[in-house]
Amino acid sequence: MIDTMADPMIVFDRIEKTYNMGAEIIRALDGVTFSVEAGEFIAIIGPSGSGKSTLMNVVGCLDTPSGGAYRLAGESVENLSRDQLAEVRNTRIGFVFQTFNLLPRLTAIENVEVPLVYAGVSRRERRKRAVAMLERVGLADRGKHRPAELSGGQRQRVAIARALSLDPAVLLADEPTGALDTATGHDIMQLFHTLHRDGSTIVLVTHDPDLAEQADRIIRILDGRITDDRKCAAKEAFA
Repeated sequence: MIDTMADPMIVFDRIEKTYNMGAEIIRALDGVTFSVEAGEFIAIIGPSGSGKSTLMNVVGCLDTPSGGAYRLAGESVENLSRDQLAEVRNTRIGFVFQTFNLLPRLTAIENVEVPLVYAGVSRRERRKRAVAMLERVGLADRGKHRPAELSGGQRQRVAIARALSLDPAVLLADEPTGALDTATGHDIMQLFHTLHRDGSTIVLVTHDPDLAEQADRIIRILDGRITDDRKCAAKEAFA
């Protein structure tokens, strides 16, 4: 059960991200402020060049802000060292990418085990967790298959199982249906909604307004600034 008295899962307070391009300063993020509650499902949407990818990278601790404050699950992370940020990424954030990023020579179950290996989990325990995660995403019978032997939708399910393996605070999905056909993308979104109903905090990054409408909330970004932050009702097909 979600603790409604707990701190928000994500807090951005006037986040800035600037880059020097010769004599010009590019403001990729310009005073971005928002919060995400534990168990919330939000979509971040914006066109190419809007700052959407930079925002995702800061949320995922893949990049650090130039200014402002960022708290993840109550912990300030904007001033952490590179090693500390790596620890946060590895243990607190589960990543799901458009291109799956599976290791081709490993089986599905071995791919799910990869984060557990880096976390120092024992062989017996990581196999147990990997089996449980594949069951959770509906691939209990595909554990011994390599990525080339799986469909695109199955590969994305393996990637989601891998992202869930360390019970992350946030599931960060970057265009997770972008490489899939419409029917398979629909199935993957149904899986995200199941995970959401089970209590996962999900941040979906997309350029697709129809996909964004499946979230609880849509945060729209343009020129490094939030231009809209609104709640939306999930479509009945995903209810």
